[in-house]
Amino acid sequence: MQVKRVLEDFLPKSTTRRLVLLTGARQTGKTTLSKSSYPDLRYINLDAPENREAARAMPTSSWGRDVGNAVIDEAQKSPVVFEKVKYSFDAEDISFCVLTGSSQILLLKKIRETLAGRVSLHELWPLMACEIFHGGGGSKMPPPLVDGLFTETPLDSLLGSVPGILLDDSDARQRDAEAHLLQWGGMPALLRLPGEERWKWLRDYEYTYLERDLSDLARLDHLEPFRKFQRLSALRSGSLLHYSELARDAGISVDTARRYLEYLRISYQNVLLQPYHRNITSSVIKTPKLYWVDTGILRQLTGFRGEPTGNLYETYVVGEIFKWMKTVQRAGGLYFYRTRSGLEVDLLLETNQGILGMEIKARETVTPPDSRPLRDVAQGLGSEWRGGIVIYRGREIRKIAEPSIWAVPSRRLFIG
Repeated sequence: MQVKRVLEDFLPKSTTRRLVLLTGARQTGKTTLSKSSYPDLRYINLDAPENREAARAMPTSSWGRDVGNAVIDEAQKSPVVFEKVKYSFDAEDISFCVLTGSSQILLLKKIRETLAGRVSLHELWPLMACEIFHGGGGSKMPPPLVDGLFTETPLDSLLGSVPGILLDDSDARQRDAEAHLLQWGGMPALLRLPGEERWKWLRDYEYTYLERDLSDLARLDHLEPFRKFQRLSALRSGSLLHYSELARDAGISVDTARRYLEYLRISYQNVLLQPYHRNITSSVIKTPKLYWVDTGILRQLTGFRGEPTGNLYETYVVGEIFKWMKTVQRAGGLYFYRTRSGLEVDLLLETNQGILGMEIKARETVTPPDSRPLRDVAQGLGSEWRGGIVIYRGREIRKIAEPSIWAVPSRRLFIG
């Protein structure tokens, strides 16, 4: 089953003069997307040793003639390719080239050194809820409600213009898409596997990541300390990141913990959510929060198989917003807010139009106290406040408080 990806509609056409870098975690579908988006281009996979050798041996001056416009997969495997592509592009021997790979640090290093100012960067993340729900069709996907948060549309108008409750069939299909992500994560290969084979695929992914992506990033004599650190950091998804505590539990130094976490970040395994930088109501804490990008890999690393916990659901929600922002390159800043006096808002979305607050509740109902932190922050922000959302697992979109605070089911926010 090939799923249509949102990013497909944002990639440059091969008729333009452009160099394209398509990157993301291993197995997110970069090869499939590049082949389907550019069927007219030659495809070269540098994972094959013979292709790497041929690329190295080929004279730079003949690259445009012998290779031409092409998709070059796993480009970081042969760094000399970047220089040959640059030469051919500047000489106008080629007009379009797609470079793909999963090792962000190596790719971006070569881009900065060789192709700066010539390349457009696109990141492919694990499947989003809207892709699982709509992805079987061939037409352009309608944007989910979350995209409207980045527009000038007032929140009352955005949420007041959609049905409060969906009919059973539509709601059930959305629940199924969300349940898949909460249980298995967004790796495309898992959609076509029976349930009993999915855990094996996730176990194999863990080993493949350690043996291939990590070896591209760092030369580690022993993988066991990193593997232990990886699992301990997965257990902390949705929690404040304390390097010293994590380093102590993993039996490594704080500097090593920072380095390991950077390896995970640049290989698209997790993200750090920074605290909001202003004191809206009182003195804020300055410690970031750690989130795993994919809930399936998170479950594999932690061994957790049960119903979604609060932290796992929060990880899913943060991941969906983060993936949408990165995929369609929406301008905005995503933060959390926590003061030393105890006031906490799970997410603050800073946009050109103002700031939106979000609370995340892994339950089917919303209660009046759920909106209190949003109201407190709204008072502190004044005219900068655009509205608030309590994201939950129920079924109704409804306004629950002023100023402009709504309850919205997560599947409605991320699917439509």
